[in-house]
Amino acid sequence: MARGEFEYSVANTPPTRLQRQFALGVVTVLLASFGAMAPFAATQLPRIDSFVPTVEAIIFVTDLTTAVLLFNLVAVLRAPDVLILANGYLFAGLIVVPHVLSYPGAFTSTGLFGPALQSAPWLFTFWHIGFSAAVLGYACLKERSHTASTAQISAVSAICRSVIAVVILVCVLTWAVTAEEPFLPRLLFSEVRYAPLANYVTVISLIMSLLALILLLIRQRSVLDLWVTVAIFATVVELATKAFLITDRFSLGFYASRLFSVAVSAIVLMTLLSEMVLLYAKLSSANRMLQRERESKLTNLEAAVAAIGHEMKQPLTAITTKGSAARRFLARQPPDISRVGTILGDIIDSTLHANDVLESIGALFRSGDQELRQIDLNGMIDEVLRLLHEDLELHGITVRTHLASGLPPIAGHRGQLQEVILNLIQNAVDAMGSVNGGARTLRVKTAPHDSETIAISVNDSGPGIDPRKIENIFDAFVTTKTAGKGLGLAIAQMIIDRHGGEISATRGSHGGARFQVLLPISRRPVEAINTRAVEAAH
Repeated sequence: MARGEFEYSVANTPPTRLQRQFALGVVTVLLASFGAMAPFAATQLPRIDSFVPTVEAIIFVTDLTTAVLLFNLVAVLRAPDVLILANGYLFAGLIVVPHVLSYPGAFTSTGLFGPALQSAPWLFTFWHIGFSAAVLGYACLKERSHTASTAQISAVSAICRSVIAVVILVCVLTWAVTAEEPFLPRLLFSEVRYAPLANYVTVISLIMSLLALILLLIRQRSVLDLWVTVAIFATVVELATKAFLITDRFSLGFYASRLFSVAVSAIVLMTLLSEMVLLYAKLSSANRMLQRERESKLTNLEAAVAAIGHEMKQPLTAITTKGSAARRFLARQPPDISRVGTILGDIIDSTLHANDVLESIGALFRSGDQELRQIDLNGMIDEVLRLLHEDLELHGITVRTHLASGLPPIAGHRGQLQEVILNLIQNAVDAMGSVNGGARTLRVKTAPHDSETIAISVNDSGPGIDPRKIENIFDAFVTTKTAGKGLGLAIAQMIIDRHGGEISATRGSHGGARFQVLLPISRRPVEAINTRAVEAAH
């Protein structure tokens, strides 16, 4: 993975305003602590030998954990600047081990490396110079690593080589300050008193830290940059305390500087852990959204397939029925050729209707680029009634039509609107088929609803709609039929919505159920309507 392909990480995500404010709050606390401590920094306090081992045990754990997290970030991003920073934390975490082992009073009165008074202060110096140098290298490489593809690295091999190099460096430095301790410049006069050289050497680390701080302030881009800046600021405060405010161990400034060291090691770790939790929450949320989208797509696919099956049932049933009738007429002696010819014509019409169904449903589940035409509603209703003529006669249904003359045309998709009317009439036929006795009457009416819309109503004399279901009658998979799929009315509402109209269901004035469709009157030329539909689709 090349750098930049993994977008959500602390190394390339810009900090939010809240994060900047929180970082400023931490800096303010560090400054306030330094200001409150500075006047009393030289005040000697009781010697607590367990303080240094306790503090440096915390630093060891936090620095190594931070290094591990940063190495994992390097494995993802292949970023050389983050690799240098990770090595800085690894170096700081490892070198505190020999430092605390050589510290007088920590485990033995002279330290585990023997009476080598200068070992501990020199290891402390190398510790802070090494960490400051790593942060300075991180700051120097930032611009290059963010812009140059040649800065990408082989993650695993680079991590392994750098870890080995850091371990060797720590071992060499430990050997040098213990085996060659008599030849080292004196940083301590006694177990408590610092030599003036200790303050001057600390200034070297302080200057490097200040340079790193300035570069990070100039080149700060990411959340990681922000909190490394805070960490190096804490290092500056710690080193300034040691360089300018104290001359003895176990003074107030000495204890405070060690607490600043803990802050340096903990700040970036807390950032990495908190960002990991936030990243996990984002990924979890994204995963849930993808799952919902997948389920939605599967539902849409299921609905589309079911809709095609639902709408194809009528023409396919008609083809089957008429084909069987044609076979019977051909089996007669002599064959009734004229009737067969009529039936074949009906089969062709049903086949064309099936093709229209496929085209209409396909257009319905695509974006709104369907072609609209001016449609005569009365003519379309007459055509639907002709298609269902045999079904209506078979069920003994009387059709009463009240089609207003002189209705203006509407703009729409003829096949889809025809499916709506066909669905409503077919539902009425099924409803009245369940009623034994009494007249079976289907009333179909068209009339102007207002100056902008035309109303189509379909009223049957069936049992009507259960009041408990009428509110959800247009929902998908909601049906009043024992063998229904609950898609006909849902598809009808989808079609009418796409045409800018309304569909409703109520109890009819003559009993049964009454469905009303309102469709807007076409006021523009068809070409303009189609152009608008295509623009809306794009």
